[in-house]
Amino acid sequence: MSTVHHPTAEPLDATAAPSRLSTLDRLLPVWIGLAMVVGLALGRIFPDLDNWLDRVKVDTVSLPIAIGLLLMMYPVLAKVTYSRLGHVVADRRALGLSLVLNWVVGPAVMFGLAWLMLPDLPEYRTGLIIVGLARCIAMVLVWNDLACGNRELAAVLVALNSIFQILAFSILGWFYLDVLPGWLGLDSKGIDITVWDIAKSVLIFLGIPLLAGFLTRTVGERAKGTEWYERRFIPRIGPIALYGLLFTIVILFALQGERITDQPLDVARIALPLLAYFAIMWFGTFAIGLRLHLPYDRNASIAFTAAGNNFELAIAVAIGVFGVASGQALAGVVGPLIEVPVLVGLVYVSLAARRRYYPQP
Repeated sequence: MSTVHHPTAEPLDATAAPSRLSTLDRLLPVWIGLAMVVGLALGRIFPDLDNWLDRVKVDTVSLPIAIGLLLMMYPVLAKVTYSRLGHVVADRRALGLSLVLNWVVGPAVMFGLAWLMLPDLPEYRTGLIIVGLARCIAMVLVWNDLACGNRELAAVLVALNSIFQILAFSILGWFYLDVLPGWLGLDSKGIDITVWDIAKSVLIFLGIPLLAGFLTRTVGERAKGTEWYERRFIPRIGPIALYGLLFTIVILFALQGERITDQPLDVARIALPLLAYFAIMWFGTFAIGLRLHLPYDRNASIAFTAAGNNFELAIAVAIGVFGVASGQALAGVVGPLIEVPVLVGLVYVSLAARRRYYPQP
């Protein structure tokens, strides 16, 4: 592992026990619920809100939503220790397992669940497939920390998933939304999507914060050292991601509020394949790690990375390609409302599994 040296800084211990999360982070499900309620209320109070938001756009996304999405992504990507990439690549077994689960198994599982459970709802089905393609690069760091996973491995997997999404997301989107349904004889009518449609959203809403995060860490560590960057700078910008997420949820629910309140059964139907997906991916991955005799901290990191999804990117792509009021965008919005409580619950499951399957000497 390479570190940036500074006269007053010592390399940080990547294996140190996770620090206690702030009240802001621990109550994340509460804040998301409040943001949803506020958004629904705003949608009722200001019925012309969508017209106002469409006045200024970034690509095809209104400026306020674009700002919220970028704010979500930047702090998490600024936390990634890019210099550790080479160190963790040496663990080919853990790295290979994670990449296969994220980029082969995960999208295929979501594709199957979406078609199995939503055969009559093509917009929601497409939205869930997009969610399955957006591999987790953000909140997995929170779940990993809570579950005492390996911080270094999680950080590297986040960096790799970021790079892979730039390179592969648009191709996989085209494959799962157009090519594969045709091969299987499935009705894909109404899906009009190109590689470039998705690539634009990926490059804007992932590429920009990825570059900003990389430059921030590089410049910050060179100027002030690793200890200052990790212990002072990162805690200051960390809450920005949550503020961006909550702001985006408020706006999206304000725009989608009528559909959510008028179609609660549709929301429930979107939730069912998401619940099945999280369960299949986490328990399946953790079981594979046990069979491979992976240490607990690495097994937990891989399991949460495989189960989580980058809803920020999924929402951005759905809005950019299909529009802010689309069913695809609604599926993306429902995503984090299901993921947060489920993965918080899986943190406790993970810690219980550690006590049972990884007895301490």
